[in-house]
Amino acid sequence: MEIKSYQDQAELFVKEYLLSDSVIPYTSVICGICACMMVYDITQLFCNVYFKSYPSLSKIKQIEWSNRSISTFHAIFIAIMSLYFVFWSDLYSDHQYADLVAFRSSALSTFTLGVSVGYFLVDLGMIIWFYPFLGGMEYVVHHLLAVAAVAYSMLTGEGQLYTFMVLISETTTPGINLRWYLDTAGMKRSRAYLINGVVIFVAWLVARIILFVYLFYHVYLHYDQVKQLNTYGRLLIVVVPLVLSVMNLMWFGKIIKGMRKTLAKRK
Repeated sequence: MEIKSYQDQAELFVKEYLLSDSVIPYTSVICGICACMMVYDITQLFCNVYFKSYPSLSKIKQIEWSNRSISTFHAIFIAIMSLYFVFWSDLYSDHQYADLVAFRSSALSTFTLGVSVGYFLVDLGMIIWFYPFLGGMEYVVHHLLAVAAVAYSMLTGEGQLYTFMVLISETTTPGINLRWYLDTAGMKRSRAYLINGVVIFVAWLVARIILFVYLFYHVYLHYDQVKQLNTYGRLLIVVVPLVLSVMNLMWFGKIIKGMRKTLAKRK
């Protein structure tokens, strides 16, 4: 009976405090930060045991290796959740609810965005701390925009649909990281490296270019709702994706150049 009583009290505490609507944003960010720290530590332990080349890497390479495992973990999580909310969930359907789609949110959607904010804060902190070894100024700008947009959407519940559309672009991250792992492992001339490059090209084209066109088209169709957001909300929904679109096109150009060089070397 005592165990049952403690269990009931614990469930009540989680429901009423840790997962209450007013606390979810902060709880989820902490969960995201803790998850990143766990993945980082587990990666170091796992790689030291099962990857013979890992201990021979320089200290900064080992840090980048573990950092990329964090971004891969986050990318898989947020891509799955974003695809669910955008394409399968009824939360943002035009036919299910009477309220405006630009203002819809749920406990799960808010929690998901909070986990993502936690990741971006951790990754941004590491990029700044080890600057410029984990990324240049474009990564700092990218993460600052991401934190501002995702945190705003999480805290206000506004524009969450468009935030998830942008976060679908994280589907390209595992491929980018795998490319770095293969290069670091000396497998740049392998078939796996070539296939991964083709997958990155297709994924980037779909998730970071075509999908952004769809995002702006959706904003255009629902602009009567979007314009009801406050100025900051409209800025984040329109301007941030626009800036990211330009950055995506620039990076896409680099991907094309990289593919050409790889194909030329194999001839």
